[in-house]
Amino acid sequence: MEHHIRCDAEDISRYVFCPGDQARARKIADHFENGRVVTESRGYVVLSGEYDGIFMTVCGTGMGGPAVAIAVEELGRMGARTFIRVGSCGVFQEGQKTGDVIIASGTVRAGGTANAFLPIGFPAVPTFSVLRSLAEAAEALAIPHSVGVGVAGDAFYAPRDPAFFQLALQAGLRFVEMESDTLFIVCQYRGWRSGALFTSDGTAAEVKPERDEPAFRKGEQDAIRVALQAMRALAKTDSP
Repeated sequence: MEHHIRCDAEDISRYVFCPGDQARARKIADHFENGRVVTESRGYVVLSGEYDGIFMTVCGTGMGGPAVAIAVEELGRMGARTFIRVGSCGVFQEGQKTGDVIIASGTVRAGGTANAFLPIGFPAVPTFSVLRSLAEAAEALAIPHSVGVGVAGDAFYAPRDPAFFQLALQAGLRFVEMESDTLFIVCQYRGWRSGALFTSDGTAAEVKPERDEPAFRKGEQDAIRVALQAMRALAKTDSP
């Protein structure tokens, strides 16, 4: 057994969703047939089941790069090879609103954990096949979405830098969150596939914005549906 995620490798799929929110992990698992809790240990909740006949796993990692890195490393040692983060985020651009679905094409590395794996100049980007599968799934489901670059950092309540916010607006950054940089870098370092999509919960100009809860929950379910369809497509095209 691994040190933090205490379960047998046979209970872990090659295909793993890794939301930060444990409640969202259970919402993803609600779509599984024969879904079951595999383990709850050290802040991680892991559930496995079948989706359209494909064995899949979801792990609620908790918040931040260190927690994600530990989860991905330990799940990878148990055989996981494709990771899709289904998260929430703040947004920068005019016209973006609560509940929007955003697919990451890359992440500015403002966190620290990934620096232990690859130097800061190495880009944090998803695997192209996963990015493509997410975009194609959203299109097939007719779910409005955008694809773009965002930023991930470690300090949620750190002082906001107005100059960075203006730079982010000018550069077209789409999202801000806390985990995708680490997910992308760890998976690149280990040779595993990764991708990420998010539901907007408000503007990044505010530390903890008021949000339209019904719109957010609808967007969350839309993102889950996209992630499930994308993972199914990836699994069906993989070699046995």
